[in-house]
Amino acid sequence: MPANTEKTGCCLPVRAATADVPDSIAVAAFETGTMARVNIPGGKGLIGTDRPELSVDGEAPLRKTRVRSFVMDVTSVTNLRFRQFVTDTGYLTEAERIGNSFVFENLLPLDAPPTRAVAAVPWWRVVEGASWATPLGPGSEAACLDDHPVVHVSWNDAMVFARWAGGRLPTEVEWEHAARGGLGDVRFPWGDAEPTDSDFFPCNIWQGRFPDHDHGRDGYAGTAPARSYSPNGYGLYNLVGNVWEYTSQPFKVKSLKKTTQRVHAGKVGYKVGKGGSFLCHASYCYRYRIAARTGTSADSSTSHQGFRLVYDK
Repeated sequence: MPANTEKTGCCLPVRAATADVPDSIAVAAFETGTMARVNIPGGKGLIGTDRPELSVDGEAPLRKTRVRSFVMDVTSVTNLRFRQFVTDTGYLTEAERIGNSFVFENLLPLDAPPTRAVAAVPWWRVVEGASWATPLGPGSEAACLDDHPVVHVSWNDAMVFARWAGGRLPTEVEWEHAARGGLGDVRFPWGDAEPTDSDFFPCNIWQGRFPDHDHGRDGYAGTAPARSYSPNGYGLYNLVGNVWEYTSQPFKVKSLKKTTQRVHAGKVGYKVGKGGSFLCHASYCYRYRIAARTGTSADSSTSHQGFRLVYDK
């Protein structure tokens, strides 16, 4: 069993200000079959866990609820698909309008220009010119990573994309129901077997000592292609690890504990993120479990945050 039980900082820097978000993007008219989607059956859905690792995040308890069937993207939204949206609409993301975004320092090349550290989490750097199109700053073109998840996209940006694409962000219970893949009360999309640093790599997470060095034994140091590793029982890829995925819901933790209240003080307007990312490790951010959750401000963007859409039937 991983040893960290009260690591609360995780790896999510936030912005101090919000840019205006357009609300007039037209809906795209994609033909059937231009992107992979699967039907997620309805029925009895599970959310949360009775085996919490980070109780401060509101993981517990395990609850049952009814879920209507819906359709879900097989992968998170890729750079290629997001580029189609930008080409069609001319949309500028919040990172582009603000002029910078948060990049994990170990991703930056040795000759990168000087950057500012985020005080509370110094492995995050404020990189001028970083955006979905230039994920490490000017000169780092996302066109080389068309099949990777789009990153540096805020929750607000994702909502605009969803309107254009004719979909929406999933609720937290829809995301968990889909991630379980029909297996019921399991920790991961493949079951309960824990990833290791040595010989079991079912997803893209950190191997090594965070934040010093990721050995990349799972094949990637940074994002992996959106369609990589084995899919879960519903045919969905990379629901844990790789990039965090937004949900449609506000981040709330119901607790009378003063310690928990202090951890989440000031998170008004934050949104629930699920699945963890390539930066997660059991010793630091054990949030690549299905029931794990985090909160992030709606205007923040980072190099490990993405999203996928669902569609009503």
